[in-house]
Amino acid sequence: MTGRTYSEPSISRRSAPARRIRDILRARIRSGVYGNRPLPPETQLAADFGTSRNIVRDALALLRDEGLVDRVPGAGTFVVSEKAVQGLDRLRGLAETFETGSDRVVNRVLLAEIVPATPIVAERLELDTGTPVVVLERIRYLDGTPLSLDASYLTADIGAPLLSLDLTGHDVFGLLEAELGLPLGSAAVSIEAVAADPTVAGLLEVRPGAPLLFLERLTYTDSGRPVDLEYVRYRGDRFSLSGRLHRTPVTPNRGVTEPNERG
Repeated sequence: MTGRTYSEPSISRRSAPARRIRDILRARIRSGVYGNRPLPPETQLAADFGTSRNIVRDALALLRDEGLVDRVPGAGTFVVSEKAVQGLDRLRGLAETFETGSDRVVNRVLLAEIVPATPIVAERLELDTGTPVVVLERIRYLDGTPLSLDASYLTADIGAPLLSLDLTGHDVFGLLEAELGLPLGSAAVSIEAVAADPTVAGLLEVRPGAPLLFLERLTYTDSGRPVDLEYVRYRGDRFSLSGRLHRTPVTPNRGVTEPNERG
């Protein structure tokens, strides 16, 4: 049988060498190697990677498409903005992630009111459909630029007291624990990639269709009660998640015949 032959895409910027160089440069950008300095010239990058300037240009074009760098005529290629990184090893609010008491993280409250729980919200919070819950919708800004759009649904007994507190300058987690004395325990998290619809794109100041990280997080008290359901849309060009995963060794299946055994 004759195998089917697949041709490489004709778009040079998607060639394998350009993607590899793009990944290396992205890692350097995220680790702060370049800071406020321009990236090395194309000739230097080509020599460093042992490739052609055309491949380097393709890699830089991929980084520009991701919104990580921009070309300034006569000055060079600069990092547009470093991504904020939030770890997955602890349950933390956004401001807690950066361990700062400054105004780096500011919230613009779009909605804060009591509404009937929809079926999906009621199911997640283990309530009856139509039970009053508090909904909070906020744009989270980091260093003055939109980072995420958060929609939170809290049980009414927990969320109602928040409506009289400062929601613009504090994380909900911090208010729940420090102001209401409610210890939080754990959260169930799911993450996927989505595209920004026109409304979300306008709020986050990105183009429609721009990549977003969509996070669903259901937070429990330390006693195991679900109290806070969040839907968070992060700008893909400004945010990433990181964590360390530990593996439990697989126990060999003793029922399988070893290579030197005979049946």
